[in-house]
Amino acid sequence: RKLYAERKHSLLIVLQGIDAAGKDGTCWHVLRSMNPQGTNVHGFKQPTPEESSHDFLWRVHPHVPADGNVAIFNRSHYEDVLVQRVHKMAPGKVIEKRYDLINAFESTVHSNNTTILKFFLYISPEEQLRRFEERLDDPMRQWKISEGDYSERALWDDYIKAYEAMLNKCSTDHAPWYV
Repeated sequence: RKLYAERKHSLLIVLQGIDAAGKDGTCWHVLRSMNPQGTNVHGFKQPTPEESSHDFLWRVHPHVPADGNVAIFNRSHYEDVLVQRVHKMAPGKVIEKRYDLINAFESTVHSNNTTILKFFLYISPEEQLRRFEERLDDPMRQWKISEGDYSERALWDDYIKAYEAMLNKCSTDHAPWYV
């Protein structure tokens, strides 16, 4: 409430992690203790054709919180290094450059009075499978699972390597990763 009232600083919470690691649940738990005024959650899934026609950070800029506000990114701009790397949608040189661009972007956001908290949520492959099966068994949660989740799961080792690179290259003093 004080953050919203004073309008001097903002907070950006980035949630990134393994499928079914608890990003949605974390959003719910964080938000239920906050004033909904000045709070926004945005998820970055596959880019739209319009988003793809711009630089990869273009779609992120409008969702950076204004002074006094809180934004939660449920998945984030990191999708554009993770998915692109795992699926070989961009050359390695492009991915490497994106790490630098992300660090510069986060530095700019931080220098404009935004605190950045980045959380990487990890679960084991066994726990992920258990959660997938739990979703299938619960009619209220079946919408959260698709065949795509299983095909991505088959790329587990590639994703782990991509996450390790992300954590190593994009944990900075002004925007560290918390695992």
